[in-house]
Amino acid sequence: MKAVRLHGPGDLRLDEITEPTPGAADIVVRVAACGICGSDLSYLRTGGVSAPVVEPIGLGHELAGTIEAVGRDVRGLVTGTRVIVNPMGGGNAIGNGSPEGAFAPLLLVRNAVVGDGIHPIPDSLPFETAALAEPLSVSLHAVHRSGVVAGSKVAVFGAGSIGLGIVLFLARRGVADIAVVDVSDQRLARARALGAHLTINPSRDDVASRLGELHGRGELFGWPVVQTDTFFEVSGAAPVIPSIIGMAPFHATLVVVAVHHEPVPVNFLMALGKEMTITTSMAYPNEFPEVLATLEGGADVAPIISHRFALDDYAEAFAVAQDRQASGKVLITFPA
Repeated sequence: MKAVRLHGPGDLRLDEITEPTPGAADIVVRVAACGICGSDLSYLRTGGVSAPVVEPIGLGHELAGTIEAVGRDVRGLVTGTRVIVNPMGGGNAIGNGSPEGAFAPLLLVRNAVVGDGIHPIPDSLPFETAALAEPLSVSLHAVHRSGVVAGSKVAVFGAGSIGLGIVLFLARRGVADIAVVDVSDQRLARARALGAHLTINPSRDDVASRLGELHGRGELFGWPVVQTDTFFEVSGAAPVIPSIIGMAPFHATLVVVAVHHEPVPVNFLMALGKEMTITTSMAYPNEFPEVLATLEGGADVAPIISHRFALDDYAEAFAVAQDRQASGKVLITFPA
């Protein structure tokens, strides 16, 4: 079968590999849809998870599909069951440095356990929607880490798929004042469709001025501030964190979700004077079930998806995914 594998920096290939067979504790999933993640793009640049690979690794970890084969010791799972896969469940690292990746028609999932790595989904849930469960779990964990409530005044910097998921969950919590900042007008339109009340393009708008219009303005120790109480940094752009600290009010919270590959300067004198809470959020220790319930409940996540490609068109799919002006979530889909 064909599988997208990473051989080194910028070296992504569609290889012919052997179809997987499950061990006693494993299953094989026939993939229906898999999203391209920002980490996939990062691995492509670096040639591996943290360093260039020695052996090719599989890519793709945001997936949904149907169980094709079941190992003899697996309990509670049968062939034909529609599922989503937690790629880090069962001690796996699917699409994150292991040989297994979901940009392939068949995926080996080791140590398959219901409720850990494997979550059954109903027939009513489309595979393309279900494939968003992994990135949406990242988004929901960030919202959990923030401590926001319905009355919070929130700004989300970055409207890629994770930022858009944060907007979705903020709106579902009843947050009435959500501002989203991004340089892409098409991504800002997606944010408005998901519940953003104000969208700001910093290429033509003054961010602090526009946030002040929505959330109010003030002054602290002579510093002009906006009354935004919670900031999410999901852009990965180095100037954003210093900018947020500069405009944040007393007791503001900053949640850093984006991966910053280079050090970012922080004015801790200003952060100290404002008694800011600066926290980080990564992955999704417990969020899969809540996200799945949200999707099964009919949450409209269609604005997150921008493109769909066949496996043979993987190179074009990755090129589009790297174009932040043009893309939301890019999916690779497989015929039923």
